[in-house]
Amino acid sequence: MDYSSEIKKMVCVAQGPNNGASPIPQEGTWVQAKEIKDISGLTHGVGWCAPQQGACKLTLNVKKGVIEEALVETLGCTGMTHSAAMASEILPGKTILEAMNTDLVCDAINVAMRELFLQIVYGRSQTAFSEGGLPIGAGLEDLGKGFRSVTGTMYGTNAKGPRYLEIAEGYVTEIALDSNEEIIGYKYVQLGIMMNLISKGTDANEALEKATGTYGRFADGVKTINPREQ
Repeated sequence: MDYSSEIKKMVCVAQGPNNGASPIPQEGTWVQAKEIKDISGLTHGVGWCAPQQGACKLTLNVKKGVIEEALVETLGCTGMTHSAAMASEILPGKTILEAMNTDLVCDAINVAMRELFLQIVYGRSQTAFSEGGLPIGAGLEDLGKGFRSVTGTMYGTNAKGPRYLEIAEGYVTEIALDSNEEIIGYKYVQLGIMMNLISKGTDANEALEKATGTYGRFADGVKTINPREQ
């Protein structure tokens, strides 16, 4: 260590308090995190790019400082899907410090990584108080049946009103209107389930029928419209 002449002339004064790092909650324990390997937890976060053209939701499952599982979901920018593909190869196996200092191809993914790093090192993970944390694969389970991201897509104009296009239940094929022309329900297709059925040999029309459902007072509608064509 190289010291300046001013420091060399100083006398030594003892540092009294030496309590170490404040414990953070993670995976059911309180940990004094001094090194990256002391960090564990599963958490989610959202990042955005500088022109705010798209966003990324990132889910990381960290065990002893190493990213063992990464789920990268993107919205709004077509190029981000390819960036996410590369990020899904880059992130697993890296420590959270390495990941913070790695170019994850897209600004939105980099910002999401920054936000997650802060959450994890401050003990703000989803699994802060869950004993033992969550197993590898928990991030994938968040997607539910069919492994599709939950995406909401709604559109509306002052001239023609609202259109529900995609909602938590799935891809909206029809919206039901009452006598006041107000939406009272909708019909949807769970695309993930439909594709799973087709991949297992089910006829496409049968798979579509099995994956179709309704919400609200759809059956009471005076009329229904296709939100993408009418």
